[in-house]
Amino acid sequence: MKQTEKKTGKPVVYGTPYDFEGRLPLSQAIPLGLQHVLAMFVSNLTPILVILGVCGGADFDGIRVSLLQNAMIIAGVVTLIQMFTIGPIGGRVPIIMGTSSGFIGVFTSVAKVMGGGFLAYGAIMGAAIIGGLFETVLGAFLKPLRKFFPSVVTGSVVLAIGLSLISVGVNSFGGGNKANDFGSVENLLVALIVMIVILVLKHWTKGITSYASILIGIIAGYLVCAVLPLFLSTTGVTAEGVEYTKAWVLDYGKVASAGWIAIPRFLPVKPVFDMRAILPVLIMFIVTAVETVGDISACVEGGMGREATDRELSGGVMCDGIGSTLAALFGVLPNTSFSQNVGLVAMTKIVNRFALSCGALFLILCGLCPKLSALISIMPQSVLGGAAVIMFSSIVTSGISLIAKDPLSPRNVTIVSIALGVGYGLGSNSAVLAELPNWLNLIFGGSGIVPTAFVAILLNIVLPKDKEQAK
Repeated sequence: MKQTEKKTGKPVVYGTPYDFEGRLPLSQAIPLGLQHVLAMFVSNLTPILVILGVCGGADFDGIRVSLLQNAMIIAGVVTLIQMFTIGPIGGRVPIIMGTSSGFIGVFTSVAKVMGGGFLAYGAIMGAAIIGGLFETVLGAFLKPLRKFFPSVVTGSVVLAIGLSLISVGVNSFGGGNKANDFGSVENLLVALIVMIVILVLKHWTKGITSYASILIGIIAGYLVCAVLPLFLSTTGVTAEGVEYTKAWVLDYGKVASAGWIAIPRFLPVKPVFDMRAILPVLIMFIVTAVETVGDISACVEGGMGREATDRELSGGVMCDGIGSTLAALFGVLPNTSFSQNVGLVAMTKIVNRFALSCGALFLILCGLCPKLSALISIMPQSVLGGAAVIMFSSIVTSGISLIAKDPLSPRNVTIVSIALGVGYGLGSNSAVLAELPNWLNLIFGGSGIVPTAFVAILLNIVLPKDKEQAK
């Protein structure tokens, strides 16, 4: 529904949050974009911290802040490319881009092979530069490969993405499984309040309070965490007698100590091109391309109610590739589509490019202003978990919708059931694969997404077509 508003004597026509094209009033666009940033902020930075730790954490103290800063800026820039496109690069879809956690396994292996330190991190960056260019080429030729990705295949992959993320959301719901007070009443209470606020605003209100229910729910979570210390102790004691700070406590010191302005550094780590790193990383970029096809399919299906076009899928995968190469030049791990935000789109149906662009610009601003990023980084996991469980579950329903696009013939039922049973089942229980070669463990272990995609694509090729499909 369109509405016209007069401003400075000139009529301004605004669209709705449910239109991809069209402008929104800043009073709507900013909070709608900000809730996307809140949904992915911590996950955008975590992979870098993990890999820096594997490579030798103390060695990187001098550039750690710069790398985190670059991660935010790159995520914002690549998101804008994805939505507005540069030539064939970008799918013009409401996808938020960010640092991928899917590469953690293979990068950990590379770091060990290369002996850690700056040499290992440089080899990771060199492999990411090459791998990003490789994925860009793969995306350019995606159209003739589209026959391998019918809705039953992409739907199975999307379903696996949603299922794998639900456990992440539940971990956050309890305060983060690394928290000493994981699953405490306080953490569960905070997450439950966030969830209730989101549900009430989403389904019992209209306008901006409904559109921005995720953001308001997270703000409510912040407020609850700010008030709880008035009634409860902020510390606890482990079974060993060690005192710890509870996971829901807001660390205001990080905000106070953060600076106001910081300039990004280009090539903070010199790239090293080593085949021991490049070969396994190239394989992971193929996997990433399949996952991105699933993310875009879920986003377009869940947010726009239709299947993604060849142009959207091809441009989206190319943006993944170029974004990853650009990220490596700034010392950041590969940038890919963020499944967390796909869940947000699927839940809210808000696909407006102008609103999401505000979120991307806010990411860039956070990279330039550490104090802003610190304010978001202190978000307790339980606050994020209250929203994450709802968002990630929405991805599951998008996968089901994609699968149901075609009749549930015996062939399609077999593809979905075997892909999820064997693919997702084995991938999410990586101990079963312990006796396989290490390179297979790197690709298929730790996540059900990759083996699900592999099995679904293989069965789609091997199984005989139904009579209707063969015509």
